[in-house]
Amino acid sequence: MAVADITVARRAKAQQTRAENRALTRLTIGPSPWARAGAIAALVVIAAAWLVPIVWGAITSFKHEAEAALPASLLPTMGWTVEAYQKVLGNSDLPLWMWNSLVVAVLVTALTVLISAMAAFAFSQTIFKGRALMQWLTLAAIMMPGQILIVPLFREMQVLGLVDTFAGIVLPQVVAPVMVFILKRFFDAIPQELLDAARIDGANSWRLFWTIVLPLSRSILVAVAIFVFIGAWNNFLWPFIVTTDPQFMTLPVGLSTVKDAYGVQYAQNMASAMIAALPLLVVFMLFQRRIVQGVATTGMGGQ
Repeated sequence: MAVADITVARRAKAQQTRAENRALTRLTIGPSPWARAGAIAALVVIAAAWLVPIVWGAITSFKHEAEAALPASLLPTMGWTVEAYQKVLGNSDLPLWMWNSLVVAVLVTALTVLISAMAAFAFSQTIFKGRALMQWLTLAAIMMPGQILIVPLFREMQVLGLVDTFAGIVLPQVVAPVMVFILKRFFDAIPQELLDAARIDGANSWRLFWTIVLPLSRSILVAVAIFVFIGAWNNFLWPFIVTTDPQFMTLPVGLSTVKDAYGVQYAQNMASAMIAALPLLVVFMLFQRRIVQGVATTGMGGQ
């Protein structure tokens, strides 16, 4: 009987979810079936436009190098081959660059989430002298283009002796004012009564942060971590400027040096791009729902 009740409850919840989705769809595109069909057709066209270059790149990576350079048919006429992948993995430092990118992306993600969460908690749940000024400075940092800071950051890394080091690549990327305000907005929504009750029980700010705020903010922390990881993995400009040693190059920087050194090799370039995109594809497949929720709840669609 208990199992039957659970099944009925799940079906009722699923029906309620479908009804809410239909209502949201009607509010978004209107009640007309023609409007719904037009919206679906537009989404199909957009998806196809996004997918065609990826399919073309994947097919090109399995062509022979001589055929890949010709503006011929989409499908290979000389047969499928994994020669490009073998050359990329065997004759370059691609595995090392992928490992460097993974190390950098993980470190940047962990430090950025931790620092941003601590700053957001300070702005949201504590009162200190200069709080308003610090918030305005953080807001000003959001509006400042990152390229303006390239020269002073590089000079700072030179003075500290951090050029061609992982620390020099990671540390300038962990400052993310946008993430601070996103997390602050979420922390502001935490019931104040819950925090006041913990303070009455003797919890200090540090314990509130670790035992109450962070566990309640798991969803937004995961969403922020995913976006930070993707940004750090794809970052080209700063790693390109601060590294000259191939042993510390990340994947985007390493791929650019291969192209400049050996000329345009389309099949190998496409194979390298497919390998570089594979970790992000895995992240998207594993955390697809979190990514969609993050875009919907944080307003990060333009990032």
